[in-house]
Amino acid sequence: MTLNIPRIGLGTWRLLGASGQASVETALELGYRHLDTAEMYGNEEMVGMALAASGVPRDDVFVTSKVWWTNLSPDAMRTCMGMSLRRLGLAQLDLYLIHWPAKGMDLNQALDTLQTLQAEGLTKAIGVANFPPALLEAALATGAPLAALQVEYHAMLGQDRLLAITRAHDMVLTAYSPLAQGRLAADPTLGAIATRLGVTPGQVALAWLMRQDGVVPIPKASRRENLAANLAALDIAPLLTEADLAAIAALPKDKRAVNPVFAPDWNA
Repeated sequence: MTLNIPRIGLGTWRLLGASGQASVETALELGYRHLDTAEMYGNEEMVGMALAASGVPRDDVFVTSKVWWTNLSPDAMRTCMGMSLRRLGLAQLDLYLIHWPAKGMDLNQALDTLQTLQAEGLTKAIGVANFPPALLEAALATGAPLAALQVEYHAMLGQDRLLAITRAHDMVLTAYSPLAQGRLAADPTLGAIATRLGVTPGQVALAWLMRQDGVVPIPKASRRENLAANLAALDIAPLLTEADLAAIAALPKDKRAVNPVFAPDWNA
């Protein structure tokens, strides 16, 4: 992968306040070096406070934030970027994404603005999130140096079309909701593999993602034991056999957990 990004990250959606800060600090203590936030999460200040309190050097942590789909005009994007940096207490992001495409958006203008922010040193890399295949192709056709795509991806939701595009363009696919918001725990295929390895179905699901070229899961967790379990999936990934990988790949891949009213046509 061209983008130098840790193989697993911490998703921070719904981590808020003092308890959220404690969770992020615990994650950094355990060894997480990749934090994913967004202006819409309302927790950038908390994430920044946790990073500062952790004592981990800034350069050792990969930080992603995102601009909301209602703020894609040039002036709004610039303002939002500045506010995100101030809340996080950072001079530069590692990755800045368009969080969702907006219907009728001026794609060229939005991508031009992203590139300007990158050229000014406010973010090291740029990308998009929740773009379906045709829109991602259109974005790449502008020549914008998109380094990452963030979408929902897990053992019950396939993303083969998007993966074909991201791999062809040497992009990272960041997988949010990689545990399908808890829906994977009862799956018998994952359960059988987990039992054999002495781990949990969730760890198997994360390990499956990490075995794939260019895929980086960002599971959300708040409790120390869950944070540690998710991070341990790094060590489980090499233990999955080709038969395990094939069995998980063969599971139905049509269970989408995140589909808001403003979502794009996923099949486009």
